[in-house]
Amino acid sequence: MGQQRIYIAGHQGMVGSALHRILKQDPTLSHLFQSRNELDLTDQSAVREFMLREKPDQIYLSAARVGGIQANNAYPAEFIYENLMIQCNVIDAAHQADVQKLIFLGSSCIYPKFSAQPIKENSLLAGVLEPTNETYAIAKIAGIKLCESYNRQYGRDYRSVMPTNLYGQNDNFHPENSHVIPALMRRFHEVVLRGDKEVVIWGSGKPMREFLHVDDMAAACIHVMNLEKDIYDANTQPMLSHINVGTGVDCSIRELAETMAKVTGFTGALVFDESKPDGTPRKLLDVSKINAMGWKAQIGLEEGLRSTYEWFVNNDQYRR
Repeated sequence: MGQQRIYIAGHQGMVGSALHRILKQDPTLSHLFQSRNELDLTDQSAVREFMLREKPDQIYLSAARVGGIQANNAYPAEFIYENLMIQCNVIDAAHQADVQKLIFLGSSCIYPKFSAQPIKENSLLAGVLEPTNETYAIAKIAGIKLCESYNRQYGRDYRSVMPTNLYGQNDNFHPENSHVIPALMRRFHEVVLRGDKEVVIWGSGKPMREFLHVDDMAAACIHVMNLEKDIYDANTQPMLSHINVGTGVDCSIRELAETMAKVTGFTGALVFDESKPDGTPRKLLDVSKINAMGWKAQIGLEEGLRSTYEWFVNNDQYRR
């Protein structure tokens, strides 16, 4: 048997690059790479031509347009359009090329704003979404349903994983369009460089969030991809097939900021700007399913923040 051909859609992104770092260590795998300039995943004909030509054995669909609260609020049309197009094109082209195994990466924002905590997979479509990222969430829900529909109609084995808030190497550290951890990391770093005595943090500091290091996420994706079908099917349903991925532990934004201060060496005051939106009050995933399937997160928050900060400084991310 020859090498298995792996295609990581979005291999230059945070999750995609983490997947590549792990998968490249396996000599039984060969990798297909297409940068955004080489293959526009919103171009249906180009994606179909690529898939029919290359016929990968496994696809990790990690490509997406992503961003924090501000970016989601500012660009709702782009967030829903681009993500829907990427998902539709890759999943349908995979089917047309007779690719049997695919992992679709979603997001915990698919769940209603006021879900019971911790959030179980069956909370999907049970209530109103958080308005600040509604369009992104709807696109990701559509991705889950695309996978389920091809499974039900054509017998494909397309699986979906829904991570909690991710962070780590190759994150987006843009001062305005990034998620909470990279945004805070950059802000704390710049405050330390300037010698300021205080750092301003959006919101009240009260919302609770769960954070997962991207290397743990990549390991979870590979674990789920390679699970025997009977094990996956035993823990899911045909129309409720997605799996939560997280640590099962959360903290307040204030606690996150205090840990970030420790990691970056900031000793001044934390000021919370309550005129800024808090978003969802709490978002903790129930990860009992994936734990029962034999996977658990390994990287603690402070450990993960320290390794991320080291990468951030060494790669001059704060200069961008």
